[in-house]
Amino acid sequence: MSTTTARGATGAAKGRAGRPGYVCAECGWTTVKWVGRCGECQAWGTVVEDAGPTAGPRTVATAPSRGPARAITEIDVEAARARPTGVGELDRVLGGGLVPGAVVLVAGEPGVGKSTLLLDVAGRVARDGRSVLYVTGEESAGQVRLRAERIGALSPHLLLAAEVDLGAVLGHLAACEPELLVLDSVQTVASAQVEGAPGGVAQVREVAAALIAAAKERGIPALLVGHVTKDGSVAGPRTLEHLVDVVCQVEGDRHSRLRLIRATKNRYGATDEVGCFDLTDTGVVELPDPSGLFLSTTARDVSGTCVTVTLEGRRPLAAEVQALVAPTLLTNPRRTTSGLDSSRLAMVLAVLQRRGGVPIGDKDVYASTVGGARVAEPAADLALALAVASSAADVPVAPGLVAVGEVGLAGEVRAVVGLPRRLAEARRLGFATAVVPAGALGEGTPPAGLEVLEARDVAQAVRLALRAGRNA
Repeated sequence: MSTTTARGATGAAKGRAGRPGYVCAECGWTTVKWVGRCGECQAWGTVVEDAGPTAGPRTVATAPSRGPARAITEIDVEAARARPTGVGELDRVLGGGLVPGAVVLVAGEPGVGKSTLLLDVAGRVARDGRSVLYVTGEESAGQVRLRAERIGALSPHLLLAAEVDLGAVLGHLAACEPELLVLDSVQTVASAQVEGAPGGVAQVREVAAALIAAAKERGIPALLVGHVTKDGSVAGPRTLEHLVDVVCQVEGDRHSRLRLIRATKNRYGATDEVGCFDLTDTGVVELPDPSGLFLSTTARDVSGTCVTVTLEGRRPLAAEVQALVAPTLLTNPRRTTSGLDSSRLAMVLAVLQRRGGVPIGDKDVYASTVGGARVAEPAADLALALAVASSAADVPVAPGLVAVGEVGLAGEVRAVVGLPRRLAEARRLGFATAVVPAGALGEGTPPAGLEVLEARDVAQAVRLALRAGRNA
C-alpha cells in the first residue's frame, strides 16, 4: 500500500473517531448516524447525540449535604409511615397508603377514570384537614370544579391550579406548601429550559425528575397521571417508570362498570394486590366485594352456565361462564368469545371433542362471561368445558356448583394455585358443590358446608357435573 493511501486511510479513521455518535436513551443502542427510530427497542425519538467518554471523572468528593452516614438501626421510620388516603381499595394496592416523599404514577386508557379517582382521593385528603395542591394541565379550573361538585370532592383545603409550565408548577408548590400533590398529567407539562414539545422524551424526563426531586426534598407524596400507548404501556421514556416509586395501572372495559387498579411496581408494598371500583354517575366507588357483578340473577336453572372463581392478584372473584352450542349449516362452524381467550376456547373444545366425547365439531359455539368480566387464567378452563358440555347436552349443572381447574391437552384436569382461597370464597357466596382437580387439596380440608368432587380428567368432570344437575 502506498504512502498516500496509508495517509488517507489514517485520516479517514481519525475522522470517524472524531465524529460524534448517537445513543438510544431507552436501551443504550448506539449508531454513527442519527435515526428517528431505535434499531434495538424500536422506540421513536429516543436517539440522541452521545458526548462520548470524558478524559476522567469530573465529580469530586464533597461534604455530605444531609449529614454523616448513620447506622440503619438509628434511622427514625415513624416519619416515613404510610398514611391512608381514605380510599380503602387504593390503600390496599399502595401497601397501606401514601408514604411521605413517594411519587406514584397512575396510568390508564382515556376515559377509564384516572382523573376522577385521583380527584376523589384529593377531596378525601383535603376533608381530613390536610392541604392538597391539584394541578391540571388537560382541563380548565372550571371543568375540574364541576367534576368535584359531581363527586362531592369540594373542600377549602383543596387548592386548584391550571398550569402547563413546569416552572409555574414548582412555584405553586413552593407557595402553597401542600401535604399532597396531584398532577394531571405529566405529559401535558413542559419546561421552558428543555427543547421539544410537551409529552416528548426529553420533556417527560425533565418534568418527572423535577417533581420527584421536589417531592423528596419537601417530604410530600405526589400522584402523577400518565398516558398510555395503544398497546397499554406507559407513554414516554422507560426511565419514567424507573424514577417513580409506584406504578399503578387502571384497567377496565369501556362497556363495563368495573375498574381494576393494580401496581406493576411498588417499593413500599406487594404488587399482587388489586383494587376494585365501580364507575358510577357520581364518580368512582370502591367495591370491597365485587363478586356479585359477575354472576347472573336468573332464578331458573339454564343449561350452558357454570361458575368459577378466579384470582386477581391475591383476591378471589367469582365469575360466571356461559356457553351456547347451536347447530349450523356453515362448513366452518363459528367460535365466538366475549371476555374469554379465543385460543383457550379452541383448545378446550378440541379436548372436549377428542377426550371428553362431546360432539361439538359441527356446531357453532358461543362463550362469554357475565358482567363484562375478563377471564384469562387457566383456572377457568374447567368451568368453560362444563358450560359447553352442559349446553351440548341441554342439561344444567347443579345450581350451587363451581368448577376450578386447568384442562390439559391430554384431557387431564390440573391443579391451580390458591385453591383453598378460591373454595373459601365460593362457600362465602353460598355455593354448596365444587368440582376440583383430583388431589389438589392434598391434606387440607374444604370449607364446612362445601362438598368437593374430585375429577382426574375432563370426561369425569363432565359426568360429575351433569349427573349432579340431573339429580338436582
